[in-house]
Amino acid sequence: MVAIVGRPNVGKSTLFNRLTGTRKAVVHEKPGMTRDLNYEEAEWEGREFILVDTGGYELETENEIYRQMREQTMLAIEQADVIIFLTNLHEPHNAVDDEVMRMLRRSGKPLVLAVNKCDSRARRDEAVAEFSHFGAEHFEGVSALHGNGTGDLLDTIIQLLPPLSDEEETDTGIRLAVVGRPNVGKSTLVNKILGFERSIATAIPGTTRDAVDTTFERNGERFTIIDTAGIRRRGKIEQGPEKLSTLASRMSMQQCDVALLLIDAAEGITEQDAHVAGLAVDAGCAVIIIVNKWDAYADKTHKSVDEFTLDLRDAWGFLKDAPVLFISALTGQRVEKIFDLVQQIFEEYTREIPTTQLNNWLGRATAHLSPPVRSGRQLKIKYVTQTGVRPPTLTFFVNDPALVHFSYERYLLNQLRREYGFTGVPVRMRFRQKAEDAPRKGRPYQK
Repeated sequence: MVAIVGRPNVGKSTLFNRLTGTRKAVVHEKPGMTRDLNYEEAEWEGREFILVDTGGYELETENEIYRQMREQTMLAIEQADVIIFLTNLHEPHNAVDDEVMRMLRRSGKPLVLAVNKCDSRARRDEAVAEFSHFGAEHFEGVSALHGNGTGDLLDTIIQLLPPLSDEEETDTGIRLAVVGRPNVGKSTLVNKILGFERSIATAIPGTTRDAVDTTFERNGERFTIIDTAGIRRRGKIEQGPEKLSTLASRMSMQQCDVALLLIDAAEGITEQDAHVAGLAVDAGCAVIIIVNKWDAYADKTHKSVDEFTLDLRDAWGFLKDAPVLFISALTGQRVEKIFDLVQQIFEEYTREIPTTQLNNWLGRATAHLSPPVRSGRQLKIKYVTQTGVRPPTLTFFVNDPALVHFSYERYLLNQLRREYGFTGVPVRMRFRQKAEDAPRKGRPYQK
């Protein structure tokens, strides 16, 4: 995880959008537009990480909004592996910057001092002189608006990230996050799986505040299960501890392999359930839908499993391939079946397809339905290769990514699932321009 930290209006959200290739963060000249933490996946040179855009750090503590923004910034710093401290070239001697730098040094986290609005080499040389009093070991001059220097910044970030360790991944095994809205039985399920009361389970919504993780072995396989705080819709979340708990739950989904999404059969399929389901899909983890308290519900309504599943598929088309399991966490009914599904879906989640096979599939798919023509130009897909797992990620090299229509992307995804399965797991499809097809326009000081 990489966090962008700094005072208001220095360009944090602009840099966030630039590094992630999105427009997720609101950008405005008015300071303080970012109040909540924004999370988005980023990738550079084959290394993926989570980038976090924080609200502006202010010294003032009387203002309630600024106090909450500081709390969330501190949470991001605590969770981050690398911190980007963003400043403004035109304000080299700002008291808030001095305080932020002292605070970041105390955190002991790897730190990159990035000075914004350096749109030329001359400006970067100016920044080196003006900000030398910080004594930063890692320094980069960037232009968040134009992208200058962001390649160098990303190179430095990748160097500072902790190395990938196969041993660490083996230690935690398959990572499961138990997610859902409050009071659907998440802690009860975790306790039933572990065989002891690891988490506090009561009928009071919101009992779990922190994401609690426990590593255990079952039939020779290693798992780490995470009991998360209940997630409510954004407008229902209270400021303070609940907001921080919700953020921690979302981060747990970003870091897990399989999300066990619990819904309460007795209350049916709610908008809050759909909200949590959407967050799990956005996080890129595999999803198993678990309908809890089914014993009590079925006895009262006599509704069949097939009927309930059909209602679920109709309501959540975006999870139409996710497996559904009906259990009672309280009695343990069918809880053991969760691990059979986890093993199946994890195999799909980590599946790798040889490049030769993928390109043979691509040839058949494009022969059946030709790539679209837009504005007189036809999309040409040169080749495809799998560039990642957990989730499976495919990169298509094309003549122009702008020619990729969402309907054709959906067609390719459907054809891929028909050929290779990937049942219940998200598949990321990226379209990139081959170097020889790119327009030859010089962009000084941009890597």
